[in-house]
Amino acid sequence: MGIEEQLGDIVIAPRVLEKIIAIATAKVDGVHSFSNSSVSDTLTKLSLGRGVYLKEVEGELTTDIYLYLQYGVSVPTTAMAIQKAVKDSVLEMADVELSAVNIHVAGIVPDKTPKPKLEDLFNEDFLND
Repeated sequence: MGIEEQLGDIVIAPRVLEKIIAIATAKVDGVHSFSNSSVSDTLTKLSLGRGVYLKEVEGELTTDIYLYLQYGVSVPTTAMAIQKAVKDSVLEMADVELSAVNIHVAGIVPDKTPKPKLEDLFNEDFLND
């Protein structure tokens, strides 16, 4: 039985991909927290992934991630680790290939600033949408 039978379509909501991207990013050492790309996003909840933005151009899916890093980390090394973690996670979990993972470092957080808990980054109730 080498031929797989297609039983129907599988549709993954962009919000699901945003969450996969955000969680993969948050787990990388050196990442402190996310940042919205504009004030209007903070006021309106347009960014469901809190600093994670997906866009599709000519059939290719890209993501922009806005974040704060912890003081003392190598920015290029951390950014490359995020890119790899995000691409690998999205491919493994959703079988979707991202053509680009763009990292936007909004700032560096001082040493003694507590890192938010992973649960606090995603405290919205998915069932009430």
